[in-house]
Amino acid sequence: MEVRSLYRYARISPKKARDVARAIQGMPVSDALDVLTFTPRKAAQLIGKTLKSALANAENNHELAIDGLVVKEAVVNDGPTFKRYKPRARGSAGAIRKRTSHITVVLTDEVPAPQEKTARPKKTRRDDPAPAPSTEPAAAAEDAEVVDTSNLGRVFDTAPEQIDDLKQISGVGPQLEEKLHGFGVYQFAQIAEWGQEQVAAFDSLLNFKGRIERDDWIGQAKSLAEGGAPDDASEAG
Repeated sequence: MEVRSLYRYARISPKKARDVARAIQGMPVSDALDVLTFTPRKAAQLIGKTLKSALANAENNHELAIDGLVVKEAVVNDGPTFKRYKPRARGSAGAIRKRTSHITVVLTDEVPAPQEKTARPKKTRRDDPAPAPSTEPAAAAEDAEVVDTSNLGRVFDTAPEQIDDLKQISGVGPQLEEKLHGFGVYQFAQIAEWGQEQVAAFDSLLNFKGRIERDDWIGQAKSLAEGGAPDDASEAG
């Protein structure tokens, strides 16, 4: 799915903004935000506002997981030009053009597979002897990544009878809930029992970069497990 955000009539010339827009195309959202944060240019600030608006649309309107989003397009188009004049010598006037831009950012959760480049066969001379066939066995396929579940706390091998709606926790959408089920997390009580070791393990597995502590998942899970509603502070975060 694609999510779009448009910043119209930005007070910057398209030429100055396009350099920054090209730099973030094809990047994951977290990397693009880091690049824009540490780029000391006005264009980076304006494009950063547009990118954050697109992230809010994806999370609140379409319930997409922010971690899997990629900047598909970052386009800067020409806006209207304001014409001003400055007095010059001998009664003449010098034109001043104040240009504006329309900034468009498109996010997507569909990551295209990289295309493999096929190597061209090496040209050999006619006099060179043909290479002998190789007798070595073909290389084995790479081992699949093994997930270490020793630091995940209390998890279920199969789905239990009681399955809580983890989407009630602020910051958890349908895709993220499915990932947590894949790691054996089905109930609020499991998240409420997490310590620093489990938070660090899930941050690494889900590439959250501190999102669990920022959204206070553990506090929300404790409140929901006791039959209450999440705290207002966690919902605001």
